[in-house]
Amino acid sequence: MQDMSHVARTATGSRIVRLPEGSTHYELAGPAKGVPVVLIHGFSVPAFIWDPVFAGLAAAGFRVLRYDLYGRGASDRPHGRYDRERFDRQLVALVEALDLGPNVDLVGLSMGGAIAVEATDRHPDLVRKLVLIDPAGLARPSGTNAVRAPVLGELVFAVAGKPVLIRSMKHDFFRPGPMAEAMARYQDQYLAQLKKPGFLRALLSTIRHGPLEAMENAYQRVGHQERQVLLIWGREDCTVPFALSNRVRALMPNAVFHPIEGVGHVPHLEKPDLVNALLVDFLATHP
Repeated sequence: MQDMSHVARTATGSRIVRLPEGSTHYELAGPAKGVPVVLIHGFSVPAFIWDPVFAGLAAAGFRVLRYDLYGRGASDRPHGRYDRERFDRQLVALVEALDLGPNVDLVGLSMGGAIAVEATDRHPDLVRKLVLIDPAGLARPSGTNAVRAPVLGELVFAVAGKPVLIRSMKHDFFRPGPMAEAMARYQDQYLAQLKKPGFLRALLSTIRHGPLEAMENAYQRVGHQERQVLLIWGREDCTVPFALSNRVRALMPNAVFHPIEGVGHVPHLEKPDLVNALLVDFLATHP
């Protein structure tokens, strides 16, 4: 069972757990005996990006966990490299601390998809089913070459990092107009973490060392495991271009593929009812 001495409840009802590399902020909802589902967010927007999925899966009877990756949200910003290994260690340590595994379902968005693939590759007995939503890990993100250089990257991030990150949130939506109210709410939450020391340092290190590219081998190995995989992709995604879905499908030939029309990089926000229905249907079936 979970040792409650290393878990603290925050004022909002979410929790903080102390893991080997730093404290991790998380939320857990749904029936205690429900199938455990772990939601892994992407590069910079923390766990609140999962709001409709978190609520929908909990209401459907799943035991749903969402958490902030190191360097994001209310989790710690430890020093050192933000690479595949660090994010994998955080995920595994969190699942163990909360006594959720084995046989958890992983749902990863963007870079969270790459983290989910990495965890499934390294710990196949931990994962039951895998869901990838516009997953990263197969192509270098555009516009990141300059910030990979020592010193220059720090200078660019210090001068232009915050405004670029804020603008990028709008680009994740295909039609931002209808989402104006939701975007304003998410932007307010996002701005709060920009004020915390270590956020930009963590993002810069993730660009240089993290699970954003060169993960073809991990995708291929997971694709040949006897595991059910669901792949969801926004047809109008400009952040992780829809064309990359062909590469993922080639590496994971047994994946069930659902392109979502008329949405961008965050299909679960633009068409939450559709995406939630796909998730519930996929995760509820056995094995």
